[in-house]
Amino acid sequence: MQSKATTPQQYLNELPEERKEVIEKLRQQILSNLPKGVEEQMSYGMLGYVIPHSVYPDGYHCDTSLPLPFMSLASQKNFIAVYSMVIYAKKDIYDWFTKEYAKRCKYKLDMGKSCIRLKKINDIPYELIGELTAKMSTDEWIQLYEDAIKNRKK
Repeated sequence: MQSKATTPQQYLNELPEERKEVIEKLRQQILSNLPKGVEEQMSYGMLGYVIPHSVYPDGYHCDTSLPLPFMSLASQKNFIAVYSMVIYAKKDIYDWFTKEYAKRCKYKLDMGKSCIRLKKINDIPYELIGELTAKMSTDEWIQLYEDAIKNRKK
């Protein structure tokens, strides 16, 4: 469910009532814990948290006109999704997150490679999402990203 919103506020205004409070609480956790240099904008029809070209001029290798993705937040049809590039790229953060989620939530984690699907609105680990957001600095993410891209091209 990609939104056609052009600003984060427009995205929030278009949400169904039952999702607004949850998305706003998740958004505040993310914004409060964003590493220096990461900015919020609309990205792929979702709330995107990216490293802008002013910080990382090379941009995203798939389309260098786009900034480097860091994290996204979206209201999907059957769940709320948090997409974390860091969880996808760094196994020890993935392992930490899955263990912490199990400790803090009564329902089983539903997760893809980078997508955390939050289906139980009453069992969202808001603080854990904030902690995940703060797990890696902008410089660390850029270095990890560049190492992965350079190794892939060899």
